[in-house]
Formats: sequence, structure tokens, C-alpha cells
Amino acid sequence: MNEEHRAVWDKCLNVIKDNVPGSSFKTWFEPIEPIKLTDKVLTIQVPSAFFYEYLEEQFIDILRRTLRMVLGNGAKLEYNVVMGDKNGNEPYTVSYPTNNNVKIVNNPLTIPLKSDEKTAIRNPFIIPGIQKLQIDPQLKPDNTFDNFIEGDCNRLARSAGFAVAQNPGGTAFNPLMIYGNSGLGKTHLAQAIGIEVKERFPDKTVLYVNANKFQTQFTEATRNNNRNDFLHFYQMIDVLILDDVQEFAGKEKTQETFFHIFNHLHQMGKQLILTSDKPPIELKGMEQRLLSRFKWGLTADLQVPDFDTRMNILKHKVYKDGISFSEDVLEYIASHVSNNVRELEGALVSLLAQSMLNKREITLELAAKLINKLVKNSKRELSIEYISKVVCDYFNMQVDALQTKTRKREVVQARQIAMYFSKSLTKYSLTSIGAQIGAKDHATVLHACKTVNNLKDTDKNFRQYVEDIEKKLKM
Repeated sequence: MNEEHRAVWDKCLNVIKDNVPGSSFKTWFEPIEPIKLTDKVLTIQVPSAFFYEYLEEQFIDILRRTLRMVLGNGAKLEYNVVMGDKNGNEPYTVSYPTNNNVKIVNNPLTIPLKSDEKTAIRNPFIIPGIQKLQIDPQLKPDNTFDNFIEGDCNRLARSAGFAVAQNPGGTAFNPLMIYGNSGLGKTHLAQAIGIEVKERFPDKTVLYVNANKFQTQFTEATRNNNRNDFLHFYQMIDVLILDDVQEFAGKEKTQETFFHIFNHLHQMGKQLILTSDKPPIELKGMEQRLLSRFKWGLTADLQVPDFDTRMNILKHKVYKDGISFSEDVLEYIASHVSNNVRELEGALVSLLAQSMLNKREITLELAAKLINKLVKNSKRELSIEYISKVVCDYFNMQVDALQTKTRKREVVQARQIAMYFSKSLTKYSLTSIGAQIGAKDHATVLHACKTVNNLKDTDKNFRQYVEDIEKKLKM
């Protein structure tokens, strides 16, 4: 059997290996299989259409130079692209000469995905059996720029978001990272960018996904041996909106996969929009290489809205819904509900519901009665950092002590109590709590919670500690 094509390709690999990073060589050249050599035309097989496009975009120059060096002038490269699926159907190949202007006609990366077509990439947002003609951007129609009221608290973030929407991938704001506490409008603003992009550029593929949804899809793809499809699907998005990126804390495999997606999209001039509850510098349990990329573009915060902004939000809401509220009622709501936009709009809806159900006029007296009850009963949004500070203040120690590896009894005890309250008083996952308190895993957090519960039942002094700290946290 003639093995000349293998010998030629091995010589090419020896040259390429000395001219590209080791990780790139392993990812993009080791999977290539030489097929044949005919009249200085070397045919190689690559695993997917995406693989072919990436080689043509990123490594075509070195491929051409190396092939000429090994085979001489007139050398050419031809691809066999595997286009089969994972459902037991036989793969087939399509050949393409090497040319930067060549386009793959039936490449699933360049046409809308259809559930009734055999494509090389599975759309993780399509439920089997449900017809889907194209990628759904997963955006709520009401989350537009028109419905996002501008104020001093959000002007920078909103302006940057609108600039991105006008020229996605073409501004210095890539990625655009929006951060702030819960209920301040991060998701609304991020989706507003996506909606505006779809209106201005209908052909662009826009996708919004929450970090938890991304994690679930990644886990499923790994379980079903579809990780490459998962990776390739996200790498074809033009505008990717990832919400609550802090949920990746402690999830190394997910972070590694998103790192590769981020790199590809950024390198291809695609737009990334991220949201988080805190700026990159304060994110715990995240790889440094990922955090450094979060800082490449613009980081903009959303702050608690001031009184004027809260009034404008309320006026916009009642105007949009066709409701009549007196100015003094709106002022009362804006004065007494100040934590975030979500609570502000919730108070308005509650007041309207009370009026309709009880057939009562919306008066200042009714507003005062309802709002005072809501404010009194509302729970403050606690953070892991705040809980850690309260615990450490109680035990008269530095917060940094919780992050050390010391096994001193007082530090271990404080760390366990901080984990216990973070689990019981916040919505963070065990993994996120462990990542932010001592860089521990979820099993350690679970053990800490069980230990605290056991000691509360058996140690009177310890129970007093927990009760005292709980009172401080709920003040």
C-alpha cells in the first residue's frame, strides 16, 4: 500500500509543530488524517465543516508555505470534510480546494439550523420532537431600550450597550460586562442590546443564555458525548449574551469550555455581553485567564436608582400599562421602595392588584398601608461577602482569615458558620459558596452546614453564637 501521503504529511507536521503553539497543534493538527497524494495535491480529512473553516481562517498561510516546502512549487491542498451525524448514519465527505474565498455551501454553521435536517451540530436549545426553524435568541420582547429608563445610576452602561447594539463586535466594548446587585436591570439591559441588534441586523445570530442554563447544557453534552457539537454551536453565534457569569465559580470544566468559546468569538470579531453581580476583580472561584479576558472591553456597573430615576420608572410603567396614579402616590412609592427596580415595579403591581381585588380607589392611604407592609416584610438581599464580614466581626477576626488554609479551631468554626448562613440566606449554589469562602468544594460546604446544625443541637454556647449572628444578619 502506498504510504507516500502519510510520509508527506508527517514532514509537514514536523515543520508546523515548530511554528504554532503546542495547544493549537494538538487541537487543530493532530486530528487531521492524510488521505491521498495525487500530482502534488495532498488530500487531508478533517472532522467537521467548522474545523475546515477554522484552518482556512487561522492557519492557511503556514499550510501553504509548508506544503510548498515539502512538495515544491505547484503543491495544493484539498480537504475531505466529514459531514455525518451521531445517529448511526454513515458519514460522508465533501472536498474543497484550499482557497480563502471558498464557502461551504451546505455548512450547518452558515445556515439556520432546522430540526428536520441532518446537521453536524446539535442545537442545545431545541427540544427533540419540536419543530424549530431557526435559533431562537431567547429574548423577552419587553426588554427593550425604550423600556429601560436612563438615570445617573445606569447612564454609562446604557450608553455603552446602545453603542454595541449599533455596531456589534466593532467597538472597543468587547466584551461588555454589566454588573450590579440583583434587581437593578442587568438582564433587561443585556437583552435590550440583543433586541436592538436583531432589529438593525436581522441576519445576525443573537443568543441570550443564563450561566445555569449553559452549565446544564454543557453537562448534558458531556454525558451524551456531544461536547464538540456544544462547543461548535456556541462558536457560531454573532452576539452571545451570558447572564450571571458568577455562577461559573468553581466549575473548572465549564470555565475551560467557555474560555475556548470566548476566544473564538472574540478573535472572529463577534460580540460578547456578560452580566455579573460584581466586577471581575471581585469574582471568586474563576480562572485568572478568564477574568483577564473579561477585562478586555468595558466593565460598567448598575447602581441603585436615585429618587428621580425611580419616579421616571414608575411614570413609564403606569403610562405603558394605561393606569392612572396620582403624583403623590407615585412619590410615596418612590420614597419608600428604594432597593432596586424589581421591588419598585413589584410594589406598583401589588398596589394595583389590591385596588382591583378589593374594588378600592388607589389613594395615598392605601399606598402607605401596603408599602409599609411590603418594606417591613421584605428581606434584604444578602451577599456572601456581607455574611462573611458579619461573622468575622462577631468573632473579632479579619475576613481574610476565612480564605487561608489554617486549621485553627476558631477560624474553621467561623468559616463553617459563614457557609451555613450563605446556604440558608442566599440563593447561591454550594459550589459558588465554597468557591468564595476558602476556595472549597461543594462537599465541604455541605459538611459545614451539617456540622453547624449538629453543634446547634448539642452545644449551648455555639447555639448562642449562631443566634446572635442571625439577628445581626436580619437586622
